[in-house]
Amino acid sequence: MKRDAIDLKTVNVFTLFRRYFIPTLLGMLSMSAVTAIDGIFVGHGVGSDGIAAINILIPVLMFFTGVGLMVGAGCSVVASIHLSRGKQNTARINVTQALFFVTIIAALLSFLMMIFPDDTAYLLGASEHLRPMVTDYLLWFVPSWIFQIWIAVSLFIIRLDGAPKLAMFCSLVTAVINVVLDWIFIFPFGWGVMGAALATSISIISGGIIAILYLLFFARRLRLYPLKWSVKSFRLFVRNIGYQCRIGSSALLGEATLAVLMFVGNQVFMHYLGDDGVGAFGIACYYIPFVFMVGNAVAQSAQPIISYNFGLGYRKRVTEAVRIALLTAVLCGVVVTVVFVACPDFLVGLFIDKDNVAARIAIEGFPYFAIGFVCFIFNLTAVGYYQSVERARPATWFALLRGFIFLIPSFLIMPHMLGVEGIWLALPLSEIMTTIAIIMFYYYRKMND
Repeated sequence: MKRDAIDLKTVNVFTLFRRYFIPTLLGMLSMSAVTAIDGIFVGHGVGSDGIAAINILIPVLMFFTGVGLMVGAGCSVVASIHLSRGKQNTARINVTQALFFVTIIAALLSFLMMIFPDDTAYLLGASEHLRPMVTDYLLWFVPSWIFQIWIAVSLFIIRLDGAPKLAMFCSLVTAVINVVLDWIFIFPFGWGVMGAALATSISIISGGIIAILYLLFFARRLRLYPLKWSVKSFRLFVRNIGYQCRIGSSALLGEATLAVLMFVGNQVFMHYLGDDGVGAFGIACYYIPFVFMVGNAVAQSAQPIISYNFGLGYRKRVTEAVRIALLTAVLCGVVVTVVFVACPDFLVGLFIDKDNVAARIAIEGFPYFAIGFVCFIFNLTAVGYYQSVERARPATWFALLRGFIFLIPSFLIMPHMLGVEGIWLALPLSEIMTTIAIIMFYYYRKMND
């Protein structure tokens, strides 16, 4: 497998960022496409009820991905700093421990959900009408989640190892397999949501195998390292994983923001507009991971540059990388917002017939929903910066603000003030307030330094 040679301490920062950003963005969008493609085929092959059923289960997938992003981000920062100081074996040990840890977590939780599918569906808010489709999707999708969490962690490591194009290829292969199998299983075979789940599982398993094979046999500096089994080694394992999770906790909270958005939004839309409202919101929730992944692509492209140079003490290069990342975030946010405001009919029509009740609700709501996208991407990038320089506390607080402290009250209060439009405006309000908090914190620290 071809590897890219990238010198993080001498190459021009803008050139470095560009070399990371383009393949990372394409890879991230491909990851989002896996779920969105399900929605498009299910919308046309099953209808808005199928979209609503899948959307009810997606918050759990967000949690799994969030755990992977938390451990992956923390592991990547720690490994990057060790590499900058010439401690390659220590970096490899941290990488191996991270993958071992997430495998245990994913296996345990997947097993519990497979045993109790109906209870899981009810816990996530499925109505009696939607429950059979939710459990059908769950039983065929959940077995792939170990591979999903492998992908989430491994892509961080593969990029840090100097192979961003391979990380992109891993994501693209997953998306292409999903497209082909989705069409076959839903239309010619007529397997409905079960077919969509099976197609996604096969595609995710394929991507996970590619990533793990690279780390086992082809990685340049971060090949997996044999772990020792002793009391001392276990203590070091717990210490290292705890530190990685602390650094990357804001990444979990960032993904948890999507889970909370979908879970609380499902409940609120169900309360005000019933299953059609959940279907409309489900279409929006197929798009929001694309926006999230754009922000993630910006943050993760800057992360190895920032962490490596931070470890070396090259402050000027760190500052330059942060400035480029934030400007890129704002530009991407503007582009995404324009698309959503200008083309809601087209975006919704990709999933279901535009004459559908759920489609009309979504078309009217998309322009309101898109108001917060610039702040959404900016906030993810800012949180990524604080992760990259081992400042876990502000990163965690900002993630909490946007995912819980501001978002949940916004969902509860805005519908009472503005009706249905208020539900769509809950996310923008939360993101805008978080951006204000980040800017205030930055200037406060600057004045007191």
